[in-house]
Order: sequence, then structure tokens, then C-alpha cells
Amino acid sequence: MAKRLKYLDENIEKILCCIGLLAAIVSIVWQVLYRYLFTRFTAGGTGAVWSEELARFAFVWFTYLCVPVAIKKQNLVKVNALYKKFPKGFQQILTVTMDILMLISNGFLLYYGTEQVIRMLKLPTKTPAMLIPYWIPYLILPIGFALITVRIIQMGCRHIKESGLTDAAIGAVLAAVMFIPYFLHLEIGAAACLFGYFALLVLISFPIAFSLVLSAIMTILIAGTLPLSYLGSISFTSLDNSTYLAIPFFIAGGVFMGVGGLTKRLIDLADELVGGMYGGIALTSVLVCMVFAAMSGSGPATVAAIGTMTIPAMVARGYDKNYAGAIVAASGAIGVLIPPSNTSVVYAVTASASVGKALMAGVVPGILVGIVLMVFSYYIARKNNWKGEKRQHSAKKFGMLIWEAKWAFLVPVVVLGGIYLGLLTPTESAAMAAFLGLVIGIFAYREITRENLVDCLVESVLSSCTVCLLLGMATLFGNILAMEQIPTKVAEAMIALTDNKIIILILINILMLFVGCIMNASAAIVILVPILLPIVTAVGVDPIHFGIIMVLNLAIGLVTPPVGVNLFVASGLTETGIEEVAKSSLPFIGAMLLVLILVTFVPEVSLWLPNMMA
Repeated sequence: MAKRLKYLDENIEKILCCIGLLAAIVSIVWQVLYRYLFTRFTAGGTGAVWSEELARFAFVWFTYLCVPVAIKKQNLVKVNALYKKFPKGFQQILTVTMDILMLISNGFLLYYGTEQVIRMLKLPTKTPAMLIPYWIPYLILPIGFALITVRIIQMGCRHIKESGLTDAAIGAVLAAVMFIPYFLHLEIGAAACLFGYFALLVLISFPIAFSLVLSAIMTILIAGTLPLSYLGSISFTSLDNSTYLAIPFFIAGGVFMGVGGLTKRLIDLADELVGGMYGGIALTSVLVCMVFAAMSGSGPATVAAIGTMTIPAMVARGYDKNYAGAIVAASGAIGVLIPPSNTSVVYAVTASASVGKALMAGVVPGILVGIVLMVFSYYIARKNNWKGEKRQHSAKKFGMLIWEAKWAFLVPVVVLGGIYLGLLTPTESAAMAAFLGLVIGIFAYREITRENLVDCLVESVLSSCTVCLLLGMATLFGNILAMEQIPTKVAEAMIALTDNKIIILILINILMLFVGCIMNASAAIVILVPILLPIVTAVGVDPIHFGIIMVLNLAIGLVTPPVGVNLFVASGLTETGIEEVAKSSLPFIGAMLLVLILVTFVPEVSLWLPNMMA
């Protein structure tokens, strides 16, 4: 009995998350199949009207259920640059402070989430499609936030034990200091309060999602911008969005394809094509990253999937280890450009732009980045005399490799073709990609097994929940921004200084390159888009064009320290320091900056394909 309870304590959230993800994928796939197949043979009936609603509710559930797992694994998005410079003792004090603040902010969400469910029980209403009482899907609020509370307390107890009671007491005092303006009834403007608390929390390495919600709560308490009861409804409705479903689906598709053997077959084919040239296996890495980017939508996932196989191969063929890590890290950045791009989806949702157009805008810039990286790789390899493998080419071998990789090409065809031809929404394309990746990995290549399936599902929901939680928590933050008209005021102030479109774009590029060095791409978008978008639209920049400028800047940020996630993944694979890999990445960063200049000042590069969709 004790063993079973321990197992449930460690795995209950993971089990429920896996069920939720599979339910959401199957629901959207059923919706597509019903529309294109079953309606041909049936007349009338309820059809698949319930499927999207079920998928949305499952998404909200598995997002909040995965947060306790992310807390336990310390996998929440945060900015660690300043925190790492503090002495270890002060780090332990701040850790306790953050545990207490996280517990307080989550306590607000738990209280008002529970209050929302009670309100729905007293005034029952039913969902439009499934016709179930609304309080049932909303139950995730008390359940999810209660589980999060348990994990925070468990983590906090461990941190108190590590730091000692004295440091823990100091940490508690620091947490209390944060509430002094509220207790003293100080008059602080909503904008100053919102940004002041947010900046302070981010600097001390508080998770960005909780920084958004706690700074919003403090602004409500001090400036009275909204009723606190608003927390209950917004916690659910902010995630109850079918467009957000594309993010976990694309991530799951990338994981299934990496584990399922699709990546290995792509590498074999690309190696046969360019492996005999100077820098052959490096060129292979870039080429495969471009194709894998059209499946995963994630930079770090691309680096992990491709680098695991190509970095050891490069080292074995005499390449410098840090160069091997650098080219894969830079190539992995293409994963957030070529659709499906999770970052582009986040931008489109935040900017209220067309998701399909935002995705297609990344195709040409992504291909250009791939081409310039291959050119630079070839030049560096020739300079260092890193020759490709001598090989005998034959039509038979090439044909066999294409046949082996046929299933790998099916996924990007479905994703890009479905969106471009208007046959599938981005969310439906994402669900089909995940479903195909799972089916191919299990039945065609048979590399997804009973043993690794659960790990694949957990990795997918864990990666997606950190992004989706940001989006959910940013809604409250964004609503306060809108109520106080902060974006409009910033835009007016900026344009008062200069209304020169070129100067404004240069300044924004510099800002975004800096932000990309210190902040996660999705976090940067949800925070900065409401502020910057009114500025660029006022000087005539197309929102889709601006989106790809932002995404490309943040893609470069994946390869720049101190928060270059691709560098961390690549340095882990090379087993060298991040500084060495970062130094070897400089030529590739320069190459990507050339593409950024072109994309910024020649809008047609990114707008050509989306305009063809119009």
C-alpha cells in the first residue's frame, strides 16, 4: 500500500497529463476525419462538434496538471543571469523567498479558482457542444492549483532544510518586504507597480509565468485596477483557446519523430547527398535541421534530435568538437522559423494575427538561414581541410534511402500543405503531425515502444506546459496593460522622438537581440508584443512582417549567451563548456544577422508566401 501511494505521489500528474494529451490529439484528428471522410457517407447527426471543445478542455487540464511536474523538475522558464552571480548563501535565501512568493501567488489562484467553481455550482450552465455542466471542466482550477501548492510546499521544505532556519527566516522577511507598499497603502501608479514588480521578480530568477501573475496581483491590490475575483475566470478562459492547442501538438510531433526513427533516416539520406563534400556531415546537419524544423517547431528539440547523432559523427570524422556543437546549435534555430513554429504561433495569438500567415512567413527566411549556414560551414570546413567521406554513389542506394525516409517526408507535406492549401487549420495540422509521428514511430519504424511511449508523452506535455502557462498568465498582465493604455502611451512617446521607420526598426532589432540574450523567446513575445506592435504599425510595418522580425531576432537569441538554450543543449552533447561552443558560434551568428538585415528591410522576403495565401 505504501509503495502504491508513493508511486501515485510521484506520477499522478504525469499519468493524467499523458491521458489528456492523447485525448486532445485524438479529438482533433477525429474532427478532421469526420469533416473529410465520414460526412461523405452520413447525413445529419451531431458530427464532431464536441471534439474541439473536448480537446480544449483536455488542454487546460493537462497544462495545469503538468505545472507541478515542472516545479518538481525545476523546469519553469526563468532568467538566471543575475541570480548566478550572487554568493551561494544569498542564492539559498532568495530560493526560499521565491518559494514563499510562489506559494502566495498560487494561493490567490487556488482561492479564486475554487470560488469560481462554487459560483458555477450555484448558477449552473452547460457547455455549448458537450452539454456538460461548466463546473466540471473548471474543476481543474482547485485540483490543479492544489497539486501545485503541494509541490511548492514539498520543494520549499527541501530548500529550508538545505539553507538552514536562519537563512530561511531571512528569505521569509524578504518575501514580506515585497508587500510593504500594500500594507502601508502607498499610492503607486498601475504602470509603475506592474513593471516594477515584474522587473524585480524576473531579476531575482522568479519563474516568469509566476512573475506575470504576481506582478498583476500586486497591481490589483495596490492600484485597484481589477477585482481579485477576476483571477478565477481568467485562469481558465486564458487557456481555453483552440489555437493554443497547436503548441503541444507540434512539440509532441517533434518528440514522436525524434524517438520514432524519422530523424535517423533523414540524416542517412542527407549524408548520402552532401556527405562527400567539404564539411559534408556539417552540411548534413544543417539540411536535416531544416527538414526536422518542418516537423517539430522547436529550436532546442531540433538540436537535441539532430545533434545526438551528427555531433558524434562530426567528431569521429576529425571536426573540432566545439565547431560541431556550434553548427548544430545555429541550425537548430531554424526550428523556430520554418513552420510549424511554436514561437510564431505564440506571436500570432498575442498579436491577434493570422496564425496561418504568421507560420508561412517563416518559410523563406528559414530557408535563407539554412543556406547561409551551409555556405559558412563549407567555407570553414574547406579552410580547416575537413573533407567529406569518399563514397561510391549509386542510384540503387539513393533510391533505398529515399524509400526508407518516405514516411519522414509525409509529415511536413501534411503540415505545410494542409495550412497553405487551406485544408487544415494550424491546430488541425499540428494534431495530424503528432498523430502521424506517433503512428509511424509505432507501426512503420517500430522504434516507439511500450517502454518509451510514456516518456515521449511526458516530455511533450512538460515542454509545452512551460510555454502555455506563460500565455495563460500573460493574459491578466496584458489586460492591465490594455486598461491603463500603456502600449498606446509608449507608442506615442516613441513616435514623438522619431517617426522614421528605419530608425525605429533598427532600435527594435537592437532591443530584441538584447532581450533574446537574456529571456526565453515565448516569454519575450507575450511581454513585448503588446508594447511594440502599436509602435511599428503606426509607422506602416505589417504585423506579419514584424512577427517574423521578432521571431528571427529571438532565434538568434537561442545561440547567444547567457540564456542561449540551443547552446546549453549543444554543449551538453559535446561535453564542453558553453563558452567554447558560443565562441565557435560567432561566424554563424554573423551569418544569421545578415539574413535579419535582409528580412527587416525587404518585407517581401517574409510576406511573399503569406500574401499568396490571401
